[in-house]
Amino acid sequence: MTKAAISIQHTPEKLFFRLYQASNISLRRVAKILDEFNMSAQQLSILGSLSRPGFQSGMTVSEMVNYLLVSRQSLNGVLNRMEEAGYVRRLVNPDDQRSRRVVLSPLGREVFAKMRPRLLEFYRVSLSELSEQEQEDGIRSLDYIIERMTRDA
Repeated sequence: MTKAAISIQHTPEKLFFRLYQASNISLRRVAKILDEFNMSAQQLSILGSLSRPGFQSGMTVSEMVNYLLVSRQSLNGVLNRMEEAGYVRRLVNPDDQRSRRVVLSPLGREVFAKMRPRLLEFYRVSLSELSEQEQEDGIRSLDYIIERMTRDA
């Protein structure tokens, strides 16, 4: 087998290992910011999900499970802690009285607004060597991988 063939053969493994490395280092760096707010990465993902434009009325737990790609059990545990801390509220879903919508509380909005500039600066510095097109290509590639893995699960 040629050196090029061996290299191509190991490309998927190398890509997934690089994703693992990037995830680990970004979580460590983001954790330094989040520690100042007594917040976890999971809590940040929930605050970010609920802070997106068009989601002021919140999301159902099922919508959050599908968006964040986490288990319902794991999400409920984090939501319980966030509700106790006053970051989110669970309200009766007007579209389905049997379910709840998770919404940001005023405190949750305030905390997210305070930490977001620091996070955006970390993201900006981390990606500063990539053009906007390269960043968009990376997003498309990751979207494809995520879609493929969730479809095949």
